[in-house]
Amino acid sequence: MKAVLGRGTRRFVILTGLSGSGKTHAIRALEDLGYFCIDNLPTQLIPTIAELASREATSLEKVAIVVDVREKGFLANFPRVFRKLRTAPKLKPTLIFLEASHSALVRRFSETRRPHPLGTGQSVAASVRSERERMEPIRRLADPIINTDKFNVHELRETIHRTFGGRKGAPEILVQLTSFGYRHGVPADSDLVFDVRFLPNPNYIPAFKKLTGKNPSVARYIRSFPQTQEFIERISDLLVYLLPHYIAEGKSYLTISFGCTGGHHRSVMIANELRKRLSEAGYRVKETHRDITK
Repeated sequence: MKAVLGRGTRRFVILTGLSGSGKTHAIRALEDLGYFCIDNLPTQLIPTIAELASREATSLEKVAIVVDVREKGFLANFPRVFRKLRTAPKLKPTLIFLEASHSALVRRFSETRRPHPLGTGQSVAASVRSERERMEPIRRLADPIINTDKFNVHELRETIHRTFGGRKGAPEILVQLTSFGYRHGVPADSDLVFDVRFLPNPNYIPAFKKLTGKNPSVARYIRSFPQTQEFIERISDLLVYLLPHYIAEGKSYLTISFGCTGGHHRSVMIANELRKRLSEAGYRVKETHRDITK
């Protein structure tokens, strides 16, 4: 997402997404970076703020605004306004879309006991589904799209800071490594998916059946096969090759999923091993295991 700005070009960040996905925390992170921030700006005022920000004499060199379904005309008017904004001289508009899984959003509304912006005429779950469907045309305009399921408040803040703060040195991407079981479905937010069901399955060994790929004995068993070693080496080399290209294209985070049958053994061990390899290569890596509880 880090484009090189031309001389005199102003940063103009528009933050939108699903209700409950973390827009408040994201706009605070941008404010920390020196952005002039406006929450819940009416869509019809976006061109006015953009015009002010593009003036040579203004101090509004970095502007961030939040727009979403709280405004009645947002869904109908925003796509047209944003497309026009992209043609504005001396302005670099970026549209960030925050989202999260259905279960995460419903849980967050339940925990905060706040009503959904679409009203109380239906259940929170129904409102979440409706908003997701209605926001899809706007989601297609965005880059980046950030799924906040994988972030706590501090990690979301760090991701925003690294994407828009202009830090030098460390690679500007967060790699999310996820293990899963195919019998439970492929994670919807996967950018890359690798099937490791070709590796020998520890599930058929009674001593390993109730353990996971985190267990040293299980990991040693999986690693003992030559195809495992070759796969780890080849995938490590591939990812180390690919990641700089994703960074160059502005990717702020990448979700890589490894799947086996149940998501307990082989995929867990491989995700754990790749975390070590990519961390050693200097990348920020987060490891999660969707289908194990410990």
